[in-house]
Amino acid sequence: MRHLQTVILWLLLFVPSMAMAQCELENTAFKSGEVLSYNLYYNWKFVWVKVGTGSMSTQASRYEGKDAFKCSLITRGNGKLDKFFIMRDTLTSYITPSLVPLYFRKGAEEGEKYTVDEVWYSYKGSQCSVKLHRQHKDGTHRWSNEKKNECIFDMLNIFVRARSYNTAGWTKGKIIKFPIADGKDVTTAQLKYEGKETVKGDDGVKYRCLKFTYAEWNKNKKKYKEFGRLYATDDANHVPVRIDMTLNFGVAKAYLTHTKGLRNNTTSKIK
Repeated sequence: MRHLQTVILWLLLFVPSMAMAQCELENTAFKSGEVLSYNLYYNWKFVWVKVGTGSMSTQASRYEGKDAFKCSLITRGNGKLDKFFIMRDTLTSYITPSLVPLYFRKGAEEGEKYTVDEVWYSYKGSQCSVKLHRQHKDGTHRWSNEKKNECIFDMLNIFVRARSYNTAGWTKGKIIKFPIADGKDVTTAQLKYEGKETVKGDDGVKYRCLKFTYAEWNKNKKKYKEFGRLYATDDANHVPVRIDMTLNFGVAKAYLTHTKGLRNNTTSKIK
């Protein structure tokens, strides 16, 4: 009987790790202490105007007593943009060292709209479960839960995760589909590989980049809607050099200005 109890206890401890294991991916792209900085631009009357800055950082941390990475993405518009549209976004994602999502939060002040989205992840058996929370500007709250027999991601985690994809042998048009969660619901999204391009950052350097488009499924129109394009260095770091974003008020772009604490050599620079 004691042996049986030991086996049952072992299974109870092991089953959740089996669920998480299917979502694991080896981190080859970044390390703790990395900081990426960007200039933000907005297309105003056919002219690209610098309207703010952004930064993305990764730090070793703890989440519920276990080792984790804390990833942060912050965008701040300046006075030029505030005249037309206020943009203050802070995204935080906790992930395991093997890039499994644990928690996500997005606080977004965009125009007259302010929301806080939160996603909590849990794993059991073959299922990934998420608890979703959205707080509106008027203080009202919306809660929901969803489960899927596949890994669920959030907009920051998938951004970080994609940097460790092994793109060797990829051909133009390759598509990776996945469920994406915010504080409201879970929908289907996709990354599409569009080949290689040369992109110049605001650091004055030209990089050989991998180009991706990001799109989400629109259930009303029954087709994918593109929300952004990502140009990442064609080396082991996969640092985003340029990010195009389709926002509620128009199109914005982010260009790399500075990097700190990169894990690998930047071999994608074009002299």
